[in-house]
Amino acid sequence: MKIKAFSIFAVLLGFFAAAVTKPDPNFYIFQILALCNMTIAQDNVAHNPIIYADVPDMSMIRVDDTYYMSSTTMHMAPGVPIMKSKDLVNWELVNYAYDILDDVDALNLENGESTYGRGSWASCLRYHSGMYYISTFAATTNKTYIYSTKDIEKGPWKTITFEPSYHDHSIFFDDDGRVYMIWSVKKLRMVELKEDLSGIKEGTEQVLIENASAPAGDNIMLGAEGSQLFKVNGTYYLFNITWPRGGMRTVIIHRADQITGPYEGRLALQDKGVAQGGLIDTPDGRWFAYLFQDHGAVGRIPYLVPVKWEDGWPVLGVDGKVPDVLEGLSASTGLIPGIVASDDFARKKGEPALPLVWQWNHNPDNDFWSLTERKDYLRLTTGRVDSTFTMARNTLTQRTIGPECSGSTSIDVSNMKDGDFAGLALLQRKYGLVGVKYDNGVKSIVLLSAETGVAVEFEHVPLTQKTVYLKADCDFRDRADVAFFFYSLDGQSWTSIGEQLDMEYTLPHFMGYRYGLFNYATKTPGGFVDFDYFHISNQIDKNE
Repeated sequence: MKIKAFSIFAVLLGFFAAAVTKPDPNFYIFQILALCNMTIAQDNVAHNPIIYADVPDMSMIRVDDTYYMSSTTMHMAPGVPIMKSKDLVNWELVNYAYDILDDVDALNLENGESTYGRGSWASCLRYHSGMYYISTFAATTNKTYIYSTKDIEKGPWKTITFEPSYHDHSIFFDDDGRVYMIWSVKKLRMVELKEDLSGIKEGTEQVLIENASAPAGDNIMLGAEGSQLFKVNGTYYLFNITWPRGGMRTVIIHRADQITGPYEGRLALQDKGVAQGGLIDTPDGRWFAYLFQDHGAVGRIPYLVPVKWEDGWPVLGVDGKVPDVLEGLSASTGLIPGIVASDDFARKKGEPALPLVWQWNHNPDNDFWSLTERKDYLRLTTGRVDSTFTMARNTLTQRTIGPECSGSTSIDVSNMKDGDFAGLALLQRKYGLVGVKYDNGVKSIVLLSAETGVAVEFEHVPLTQKTVYLKADCDFRDRADVAFFFYSLDGQSWTSIGEQLDMEYTLPHFMGYRYGLFNYATKTPGGFVDFDYFHISNQIDKNE
């Protein structure tokens, strides 16, 4: 950065010299172009966070010149998103490990059960002998899951499950053909898997590290977890996160010459609360740590941290700090359409019904949604009676993004039944909904907020036409974490409704806020609404 700043100064000095000597006008043109090129070059760097959206618990691999990353989406379906990049900065969704994790009441939102904040947690992505593997675990089912495929972008996936659920595990394929899992909290354990990965080899479980939190001190709030194991130049490196009381999320690294140990550990990074992840290298020999930061209502967001090697240890950060600017990496082209995307619900023959940016809140009931019953519309039909939004099936979601975003939709509500409520959501435990409520023969535009923990309705605007336009703006700048809701009768002029929603990331849902398209019945099933589109922007209209 200093060299580039000096170069720009040199160009400015050239302008001064030109003013004195009055050279040919082409000289001025050259100087202006040079200054523009310097400015562009200065901006052609990556910035942290690399993804300003909820992409936690990353696991990353490089295969030749292509990077793949898996992440956590818990109760959402499909699950374990897989993203692809050529430069570590610009990512796009390319697949999921599964359509549904399992067919049980908690994942189906049936019989009063849900799995908010649970479902599948931190996955581990690995590539071995031409096969891609993703392993994960779920307290919901008390199972460990291993998915494998030869084609990570297209599948198909083979699924293996066994009990118990190995918490925050790292699957590791060693050079001798043996396969291990490391898991647990603070007292880390290791077990060897059977050759076909169908379960553990009896008698192989051992305590790997008695107190993996120790390098961060004795006063620990969160014991070391989030294990990810790597082997570099014959040495094993184990990454963990821990959290000292009164401090911040902290990276711990242990190393050993043998996978069984003994391991020596050190505190590797303690800055901005950026922690939990692992190592990745580039084809030209550079190294980075991929980690994430708890960032309020938008969720847990990924960072890249430069790594250099000293005395056989990966040293994270620049002078121990997480840099805001990452030299030598491509600039971000934005999160649209790779991570989130607008959708007009128009499908050409052979296209998937739903782009990968969409996930259902819990397992969907596929009998009650369609993109074919009305061409170029998403139809959501109520299949049962529900008393609350969070227990309703078939809410279709995608991430919010920072530092700000705006999501809007248009709905035809002419086929609602009495007691139905349909619209646009910001989904978390303290959710906000703007939509149309049909009550005792009268349709009204309402805002419903669960900010206080109890759902409260604000404003009832009578609706006499069949189409309504809805919008929700999110401001995550400087962790403001506020949202504003709007409606329109013509799609052009927007009117604010209700009060702002003070968004809060809560552990019961354990996920950043998501946009959601919803329709549920409180009296009689069978009503339906048609969504014409969902549009998302990374800017808020400041004139509203």
